[in-house]
Amino acid sequence: MVDVLQYVAGIAMLLGGGFALTAAIGLIRLPDLYTRMHAASKAGAMATGLMFLSIAVVAFDGSVILRAAIGFVFVLLTTPVSAHLLARASFLTGYRPADITKPIELDAKDIE
Repeated sequence: MVDVLQYVAGIAMLLGGGFALTAAIGLIRLPDLYTRMHAASKAGAMATGLMFLSIAVVAFDGSVILRAAIGFVFVLLTTPVSAHLLARASFLTGYRPADITKPIELDAKDIE
């Protein structure tokens, strides 16, 4: 039984590492702040969740599982909020998306 749990944890950790790598590549390759922030927040949250899952499976202890779950919930709650606030602040200060990005129909007065 322990071997199966170790394999599950290893697969979850590898998948989490893959999502983290995807987020890092997105930060390097994408053209502007908004698309980079999207890549970092979505893939980063998924990577963190999978890594917390692998920690919980390997530890197989109630207190560690609870702390991993609380950490994952905290990441799920704070990542979208912080990404939204950063995007809003960037937009209000006049930072516009790259030309390759689809045009937006918002003005700063629309979101104040």
